[in-house]
Amino acid sequence: MAFEVKIENYGVDKKIRSNKLALIDLIRDEDKTKYLAARVNNRLRELTYEIYYDCTVDFLDLNDYDACSVYERSLRYLFSMACKLLYPNLQFRMSYSVSRSIQVKGLSGATFSLDMVAQIDKKMREIVDADYEFKKVIAPIDEAKEIYKKFGYQDKIEILKYRPENTVHFYNCNGYMNYMYGIMVPSTGYLTDYKIRLYSDGIILQYPRSEEKGKIPPFIDAPVFGKTLNESFRWGKLIGANSIAKINEFKNFYGDIAFANICETRHNHMLSEIGQAIENNIDNIKLICIAGPSSSGKTTFANRLRIELLSRGIKSIKISIDDYYKLKSEIPLGEDGKPDLETIHALNIERFNHDLLNLIQGKTVTLPHFNFETGKIEDGKTISVEKDEPIIIEGIHALNNMLTSSIANEQKYRIYIAPQAQIYLDDQNPMSLTDLRLLRRLVRDYKFRNAPAEETLSMWQNVRAGEFKWIYDTQENADYVFNSFLQYELCVIKKYAMPLLTQIPKDNEYFPMAERLMRLLKYFEDMDDNVVPNNSLIREFIGGSVYQNVL
Repeated sequence: MAFEVKIENYGVDKKIRSNKLALIDLIRDEDKTKYLAARVNNRLRELTYEIYYDCTVDFLDLNDYDACSVYERSLRYLFSMACKLLYPNLQFRMSYSVSRSIQVKGLSGATFSLDMVAQIDKKMREIVDADYEFKKVIAPIDEAKEIYKKFGYQDKIEILKYRPENTVHFYNCNGYMNYMYGIMVPSTGYLTDYKIRLYSDGIILQYPRSEEKGKIPPFIDAPVFGKTLNESFRWGKLIGANSIAKINEFKNFYGDIAFANICETRHNHMLSEIGQAIENNIDNIKLICIAGPSSSGKTTFANRLRIELLSRGIKSIKISIDDYYKLKSEIPLGEDGKPDLETIHALNIERFNHDLLNLIQGKTVTLPHFNFETGKIEDGKTISVEKDEPIIIEGIHALNNMLTSSIANEQKYRIYIAPQAQIYLDDQNPMSLTDLRLLRRLVRDYKFRNAPAEETLSMWQNVRAGEFKWIYDTQENADYVFNSFLQYELCVIKKYAMPLLTQIPKDNEYFPMAERLMRLLKYFEDMDDNVVPNNSLIREFIGGSVYQNVL
């Protein structure tokens, strides 16, 4: 039997005379550990995958997001294996944490010491040097339960009841068995590049990142961000809904209405805390700055904050940063040669500062209005603000001091908003914070722009690049970090997102992203959106918000 293979990396076409051939056998010897996975007709495949049909193969290295995900997933497996060999009864949980890393925390009172970190690192290096193969095994659900029981993974057993398939994929590595919900590198010898360190009462694992061109970024502590993640973890644990299995159980035990209201009440409490902080310092606060990455819920949050302040007798006025865009011909070009709309230099920073300062000083100002249909700048509203009437600005650059340099820091109240989910498929498999926002945006883009999922997925890499460049470095400047995640939201979003994702063909270049999202969503039980309040942040994405037509 013969089939033809086009290898994108080497620019060659090969005619294979064989029944089947493993992808790894197509890689040149000098590149054996460079490539970690491959796209075969745009489907993400592990290197041990055997091809037997005509196809196009693109081998992926650490410059690729999916390849880095494969590496990070395999690294979590390696760490878990080392811990099981050294400390068989140790229970721990992994989460995505500060400085784009994995944090490992002990459970049931367990803590890590410097000696333990050194021993785990040593054992991991030994396993890497041994270059053990990751062998895929498929087992029926009942057999999978027995395997998990053998290794003491009760948390993995709990989620199996929500798995729609009748089988489970495992990877066997020298007798140790585990599953990380996705494909792995061929063997432990690939996992040479990582950093491990003691952090607080846990461990930080750093790994190569695609946005750093396959390098490990320097560790930068982020206490404000870290505190928010810890609070999210604490609250999820407190109500007993910090894993997908527990979310489903909580929903079924208390009912949809109670679950939704508990989560929404927490948002209300956070808004009240912000309102109180602003009220306590209203004589000094002239500017409220709200920033956060894409699909964080900034627009709904800003409207709810205005109402919170009104309930305290504080009037506020909102100014749109978007109206300060420069003409297209004046915007700096990005690496792709097109106007870079994400850069802060796409805005008329000088006029923005000038108008803010005049308003704060009690002067009347005619604001600009950027007409996105014509691409021209027009005169907007003429306004003035009263004493003790703060101005609210909202956008990705709102916490960048360059944008508001004319205003003294003590006159600003800075809010960073993002969904800081600390949710787990199981203790060794945390849910990506980025994937949550991407699901929100998929649903919103289709609902309000009639944009298919493929279009949203195609833009996501550029959106993320802008966030790394302009947003994440500003979050530590915040006076308050608002966690916009709602514990029940994926039960609601699932029914909107799944049909969009399933429409993406398997040979589409964005199918690997869609497949990853579907692999997550399938475990959540459905929840009717009639329980979602009309002022909820979720309504910004699924529709039906009372703020939909509010400017």
